[in-house]
Formats: sequence, C-alpha cells, structure tokens
Amino acid sequence: MIINADVPKPEEKEEKVRKVEGKTLREVTVKIGLERIDTQEGVTVEALLDSEATGLVMSSEFAKKQDFKLKKLERLMNVRNVDELLNKEGPIEYTVEVNIYYQGHRERTEIDVIGGQKWTVILEMLWLARHNPEIDWRMRKVKMTRYLEKCGKQWRPVQRKLG
Repeated sequence: MIINADVPKPEEKEEKVRKVEGKTLREVTVKIGLERIDTQEGVTVEALLDSEATGLVMSSEFAKKQDFKLKKLERLMNVRNVDELLNKEGPIEYTVEVNIYYQGHRERTEIDVIGGQKWTVILEMLWLARHNPEIDWRMRKVKMTRYLEKCGKQWRPVQRKLG
C-alpha cells in the first residue's frame, strides 16, 4: 500500500522540454501514487497536469500492464483531441477505480482509460480546479497547500456526453 508518493525536489527534477513544429513546449508533471482498489497494490507514475483536458485519463496500455481492474461503461464516450477531431483510438469504453496519492493527499476516484496516450496519467482541469494546488509553472513546482475537507472521499466529476 502506498502511503505517499515521493516528489523530487525542484533542483533534482529534470526539465521536460519538447519541440513541436519548432516551438518549445514546457510540461508540468507530478509523481503520484496510484493504488488498485481490489488489491491495495500501488505504483508511482509521472502524471501530466493539463489545464485543457476535460477528463482524468489513464493509458490503456499502462492499465493492462499494471493489471488494473477495468470497469465497462454503460455508455461509450467519444473523445475529441485538441484539434477537435475524434480520437483515432475510438471512444472511452472503460474506467479504473483507484486511490491517488500526492504530497500527503489521498482520494478515491475513477479514471477514464484510453488508448494511444503518450502519458500514463493526465490530471485535468476539473481536478486542478477542485484541488486548487499552488503551481509555479516556470519552476514546475506543484504544492498541495490548500486542504479540502472532501479530499480522501470518493469523487468523480459528472460525465457529460462528448463528441
């Protein structure tokens, strides 16, 4: 069972920089712990903070490799990429229920599982807004300084039809 995911000190963390069409993109990531609900086994992963994403997302390849228990959705959810095109991997069919650990924070939630993702896990805008962490985008530091009474309890944003 994971008690707390270790987060590297800013000076220890390697800067993540990508170039796309000649532009430098800077990404802010955090190391989080994910615990399978059924076995209480955990793994530490690098998660992308994405203020433009509209859902918590886990790579289907990672979910299968780590043997997360997939929960079939009653209704498939179409996914649109940033370019507004439907995701070529198809709609979301499954979720996984996990405990997320970060800097002493713990919560149970469901994460949508989708194929073809570069990132293992993406923490999206609603998660960021709900937890309201202090983020220094230039230094890529993220601190969970605002305690929420609801944290530690199950939470899942209301799903809306996409596409």
